[in-house]
Amino acid sequence: MTVVHSRGLSIIGRLAALTLAVATVAGCSGSGKPKPSPLESFTPSQTVRTAWTARLGAAEGPLWMAVNGTTVSAASSDGQVVTLDATTGAERSRASVGAKLSAGTGSDGRFSAVVTTENELVVLDAGQPSWRERLPGRVITAPLVAGERVFVQSVDRSVRAYDATNGRWLWQYQRPGSDPLSLAQPGVLSAFRDTLVVGYSSRVVALDPTRGAVRFEATLGVPRGSNEVERLADLVGPAARSDDDLCVRAFQLSVGCLDMNKGALRWSRPQAGYQGVAADDTTVVGADSADRLTAWRTETGETLWRVDRFQYRGLSTPVFWSGMVAVADLEGQLHLLSPQDGRTVARVSLDGALSGPPRVANGLLLVATRAGTLYALRAQ
Repeated sequence: MTVVHSRGLSIIGRLAALTLAVATVAGCSGSGKPKPSPLESFTPSQTVRTAWTARLGAAEGPLWMAVNGTTVSAASSDGQVVTLDATTGAERSRASVGAKLSAGTGSDGRFSAVVTTENELVVLDAGQPSWRERLPGRVITAPLVAGERVFVQSVDRSVRAYDATNGRWLWQYQRPGSDPLSLAQPGVLSAFRDTLVVGYSSRVVALDPTRGAVRFEATLGVPRGSNEVERLADLVGPAARSDDDLCVRAFQLSVGCLDMNKGALRWSRPQAGYQGVAADDTTVVGADSADRLTAWRTETGETLWRVDRFQYRGLSTPVFWSGMVAVADLEGQLHLLSPQDGRTVARVSLDGALSGPPRVANGLLLVATRAGTLYALRAQ
């Protein structure tokens, strides 16, 4: 269920009146929820095997993995933070932060960062808790750790930066004037070369990571609707990088790619959805709110193919891996598709829905489930 969070006290009195609209827009469960499409019958043309598995602990909400070279960092809702060798699955460290988590994990390979449900940022150095800092607001987007800095994006889409070595507060970015609502769903917070990229409403904002100054902004479109819920168009994470392009989704508005060298929108196409997109040099793939997958040409936004056989299966953010598109559903089925035409080439059964977007490390596909299992898969 996708929910909304108030950016101002005045909205609280209107939430009851907007409940039905939220349920309709965000695809909340209910008696009228559409029945998921049945699993298709197909002849596999690709072999996928499990290279290794590891136990992380259960994830009650979205908890993302971070991959740096051959190191993968992940966490469980009860506050366990784990680092493993991405090639072998060997555990390198495991520590408890002593509290339940609302967001994680960000890591540069040395420093790892998570946020607790009590709004406390916890940073670990070489697998052990190093420092903590109370945050002013709720966080559900995984922190970003880069350049010995930790960047944190709150639900109100403000961004704070800290020195990773000692916890010293460096700067805060808060766009003047605030939208009345924001999605309580992980947003866009990523690095592009020497630029910090954040999502604010339907805009991509590029910041100087050393002081938080705005370098440029670009918007995916103008939200439209008769009330705040219908006009919700926050960027949802993760963003996908393809060479000099960054491709993103704006909730219930559009999918688009930006030329980061020029700081300008390359193209945008209407599509309502609430998961991030995948991108490579030629193709961008994303699912709409009914779980119909569409592929666009990365350079132009031209539609390449569209498939509707996964409707209402609750698709995850997809990822390109070993010449395939990997996307999972809420029943724990991982679907491997051809990027040329969207046909299914393989399928893997997991022990549940994913807790965050799939990652790729050293040729392996890494997927973590809400049940607490991290799978490393290898294409044969």
